[in-house]
Amino acid sequence: MGIRTNTLDLSGHYDLTKSGQNAYVGSALLFSWGDNDTGQLGQNNRTQCSSPVQIPGTTWSSVSCNYRHSLATKTDNTLWSWGYNTNGQLGQNATIRYSSPVQIPGTSWSSIDTGYYQSLAKKTDNTLWAWGYNVYGQLGQNNRTYQSSPVQIPGTTWNSINCGQNINLATKTDGTLWAWGYNDLGQLGQNNITSYSSPVQIPGTTWSSVSNNGSGGSAFSLATKTDNTLWSWGRNNYGQLGQNDRISRSSPVQIPGTTWSSIVGADYYALATKTDNTLWSWGYNFSGQLGQNNRTYQSSPVQIPGTTWSSINAYQHSLATKTDGTLWAWGSGDTGRLGQNNVAPFSSPVQIPGTTWSSISAGTKTSLAIIIQ
Repeated sequence: MGIRTNTLDLSGHYDLTKSGQNAYVGSALLFSWGDNDTGQLGQNNRTQCSSPVQIPGTTWSSVSCNYRHSLATKTDNTLWSWGYNTNGQLGQNATIRYSSPVQIPGTSWSSIDTGYYQSLAKKTDNTLWAWGYNVYGQLGQNNRTYQSSPVQIPGTTWNSINCGQNINLATKTDGTLWAWGYNDLGQLGQNNITSYSSPVQIPGTTWSSVSNNGSGGSAFSLATKTDNTLWSWGRNNYGQLGQNDRISRSSPVQIPGTTWSSIVGADYYALATKTDNTLWSWGYNFSGQLGQNNRTYQSSPVQIPGTTWSSINAYQHSLATKTDGTLWAWGSGDTGRLGQNNVAPFSSPVQIPGTTWSSISAGTKTSLAIIIQ
């Protein structure tokens, strides 16, 4: 399916080929592309799209997608969900699938993240909420009961959050780091393989940002500290811990360097930026998701060309913006997830049309991103 190139009008259509040139200033338009078998593209259908298509609305703020379901906030702090819902991960007090966005009650949602079968969100009062699948206690309720509506995880000082397949990570405003859920490969950083249904602290008080991926057995975690050091733990079968080996660890170990900035743990691989806006990757590379123009696995960080990288996101394919607002994709292209109007893989970054891209998210076989106008 080709890119929609309608001139922007009151119905919200937008010409992606003229990004940044339209007079409709102040809008935040949400686009989706890739697999759509459960309505995860929010198009009120189940048609796969290999180029960005717009989801109705002009006030979108942040996005997150994972395994066949999606979440997004609006500028009024409302929260919306759509797609797969067998385990209640859409937060609608039901298990009905939706192919268009539906609102989750509340008007004070701030940050969001989607896991494989569960969802995690923070409110403006720094409370933390979870819903969906809970067989390993990943909802942080000290039980294993599924929830189809948001339930609060104890505490009122939560800061950065990250949701994996069966685990969650979050920092608090005091710089402490907490983990809970499945722990078969040490991905909770507790120096053991015991699962926890309530948050447990990982040692340290200077943690800043977190990322994990527990999907498909990937089961590893990443976190930065306020001194811009980067740490990893969990499974390491493809070198995804960045330690120049394939030895798994159940406690944090430092990845060399002291200028790390943003991080994302993907499916057996990782991406990270440094403070100089360079982009680095390591781990699994079967589909070229490391952006190295090859399919060679890497157990230590290797640089992706360029020095103007900005935000990053990845799952089984990679997305990244640059400081000029352009959006780039690479890795597996099946289902059209790279937004290239085809299903080809790319082992180096390829540009998706547009120059004002903002919030981005890569799911299993789908992508979401916002254009600011």
